[in-house]
Amino acid sequence: MNKAIGLALLAVGIGLLIYGSQASDSVGSSISRFFTGKPTDKAVWLLLGGLAATVCGAVMALLPARKL
Repeated sequence: MNKAIGLALLAVGIGLLIYGSQASDSVGSSISRFFTGKPTDKAVWLLLGGLAATVCGAVMALLPARKL
């Protein structure tokens, strides 16, 4: 069960990373980067959420299940 949840989190995390990288290359993010020097908050949160979900999913999928 943990491996299935881990693989699902891994897939969602990779999807968020891809979506976040596309959002950071968008026109709105480029305008924000021009005026403030940083990308939009949406792009940053998507990248951070994707990174967290990918790491948690990989750990859950790779670690052996604990027996109760």
